[in-house]
Amino acid sequence: MTLDQSPVEVEQEIAHINADNLRSAIEAILMVTDVPLSLVAIATALDNPVNEVRDAVLSLKSDYDGEGEQPIRGFELREVGGGWRIYVRQDFDWAVRMFIANENPTKLSQAALETLAVIAYKQPISRGQIASIRAVNVDSVVRTLLSRGLISELYTDSETGAINYGTTELLLEVLGINSLDELPLISPFLPDATSNFDAEL
Repeated sequence: MTLDQSPVEVEQEIAHINADNLRSAIEAILMVTDVPLSLVAIATALDNPVNEVRDAVLSLKSDYDGEGEQPIRGFELREVGGGWRIYVRQDFDWAVRMFIANENPTKLSQAALETLAVIAYKQPISRGQIASIRAVNVDSVVRTLLSRGLISELYTDSETGAINYGTTELLLEVLGINSLDELPLISPFLPDATSNFDAEL
């Protein structure tokens, strides 16, 4: 399925989804999503019965977990917030930390710095809330901050499925502070609503 396919071609390709490639189709979707996906959402996207999608998802989870003769994977399929999403397996967090620690350091972009500041002062905060404050899409910036280890996923809202983010100990080390309480007050940098009101009068 490509972006230049016609609706008819897409429908024909979806019609070819069967038990043999349903798992692969679901896996492809899970690899690109940033939020947990419900079985209904996946079933709707692939035009397949929910029970077949559920069986395929559970089969993938079993494979990733190393059940049967399959080797255990460095990632796992986890059900959170009423949906399914691929995560790094906790046993291999150390590998990710080593990669981040040895990654060539580069300066953060202005967009990344602004997003990091929003998270630092407003955490816990969801991606949607960050985007609302900055008035731009922040998906790629959040992924960058996650890959640098400067923020982490704190929890998933049970009602909305939205992931809430917060800063990490690494950020404190980079800033040279012991806690977020040492961050400078943001109020001096905000517009003085009273002064503006007086000026208008």
